[in-house]
Amino acid sequence: MAKDGEQLAPMKIKWKLPLLVFFKDIRLLFKLDPIGSEILQIALPAALALAADPIASLIDTVFIGHLGPVQLAAVGVAIAIFNQASKVTIFPLVSITTSFVAEEDTIESLNSKLPEQEDSKKISAHNNGIKTLLPEDDVLVNLEKGSASKSERKESMPEEDFKTTACKSLTVTISSAKKVKFQKEKRHIPSASTALLLGAVLGILQTLFLVLLGKPILGFMGVKADSPMLNPAQRYLTLRALGAPAVLLSLAMQGVFRGFKDTRTPLYATVAGDLMNVILDPILIFVCHLGVSGAAIAHVLSQYFISLILLLKLMKKVDLLPPSAKDLQLGRFLKSGFLLLTRVIAVTFCVTLAASMAARLGTTPMAAFQICLQVWMTSSLLADGLAVAAQAILACAFAEKDYEKAKAVAARVLQMTFVMGLGLAVVVGLGLLFGSGIFTKDKGVRHFIIVAIPFIAATQPINVLAFVFDGVNFGASDFAYSAYSMVIVSAVSIGSLCFLSKSHGFVGIWTALTIYMGLRAFVGVWRMASGTGPWRFLRGRSLQVAEGV
Repeated sequence: MAKDGEQLAPMKIKWKLPLLVFFKDIRLLFKLDPIGSEILQIALPAALALAADPIASLIDTVFIGHLGPVQLAAVGVAIAIFNQASKVTIFPLVSITTSFVAEEDTIESLNSKLPEQEDSKKISAHNNGIKTLLPEDDVLVNLEKGSASKSERKESMPEEDFKTTACKSLTVTISSAKKVKFQKEKRHIPSASTALLLGAVLGILQTLFLVLLGKPILGFMGVKADSPMLNPAQRYLTLRALGAPAVLLSLAMQGVFRGFKDTRTPLYATVAGDLMNVILDPILIFVCHLGVSGAAIAHVLSQYFISLILLLKLMKKVDLLPPSAKDLQLGRFLKSGFLLLTRVIAVTFCVTLAASMAARLGTTPMAAFQICLQVWMTSSLLADGLAVAAQAILACAFAEKDYEKAKAVAARVLQMTFVMGLGLAVVVGLGLLFGSGIFTKDKGVRHFIIVAIPFIAATQPINVLAFVFDGVNFGASDFAYSAYSMVIVSAVSIGSLCFLSKSHGFVGIWTALTIYMGLRAFVGVWRMASGTGPWRFLRGRSLQVAEGV
């Protein structure tokens, strides 16, 4: 307070500019400080795990490409349908699971420290209750306050008995301390149980949907009854649909492990399953002469193998059977899941529509589009490793209300993402230019691939930013904004896709996809730069008051 007779000096209010958060500590970008190390420890295994499956799909494409352009185009349409159907069901589930598990695990860890601290205090008080020196062990033990002194205690019992009693008491208390400190129990995470239950149910529903409605969906995608692509596409899609429960369960369990910041276990399981897929592909396709059916069977078997590995590992960490149905987080999952479902439908409709437009152009453009799309998504999904790290760390930081850490992690992750995008642009461009022959020997298909290279390469920095902003928003539990903004983005993108595909064909499709990814990145930048929603703390103001106030 000001003294009598003194006037208050005017307060200077200094507002922080949220846009500058993207440049926070940029000099530390390549430094392995605690934040950088934590991000990389989660991101690298996650990126490898996420890239493993698309790489396996690329290898599938290489094997199938040698069967001919018709089979390649047919499998391309079937994979597009299966992937989009899976994303509609699993993407909301995985995203919500990672955030909810990270929050619950953080809160449980914070709560568990309280009883441990109380037990430590009790043990300390009990040990302090003995005050004597044991010559054999040279251990000093204190008597409880208000109790008898050493001499009084000796008078009441023989010296040897007194020493024995003190040793037993100390042994019991040390044993109790060890139990408190080292005893490990399975985590009780309701979100994990809920995720597995929903994953199993959604997987069965997806199988029924694709098996029963596969032919009409292929027709919608441009594969008509007289198309040579129909039979191989329908066979492949039907067989792949049988693996839907395994796919959804494995991804749900990966979401749980990510919430624990454990991305190594999903990596090992995914690599093992994809290695199995790569080994089975040539055997079933060429040796057993099963063609595209063999490729589908190999993929399905590998997915069930991955699910089995993850389930056995998860059962060691988490109590998957909740005490009662009331412990399940169904209401919470459904509320946030509906928002993300709206978002995913908007996202998948854009990509599915693009594939449909390519299929209508003919077999050759569709075959080229399938190869380009796989490369486009594979390289961009590498950024999902950083998205996973951002989501897991930010969910914990927001649960602890550690906003300084949230700001630092978000800035560092986005800076890393942009640098990685620049590197991917060079690698993808040169790789497709000189390596298109790996996928197909057809000159027409290779021509269309070369036409698409500028779009695929140039959009890499934009793509990776768009993907990582998803992780940032989900880590902040900003599900509503993610849903509503994506609906607007998709509406604009669908309009441009319909217009440009008719006027410019194959080039128009890739131009529209570039617009789509650019708008996705923009809405992510806008949310943080405007300091709205969960990022309101970025607009905090500091009051600088003159001396004497």
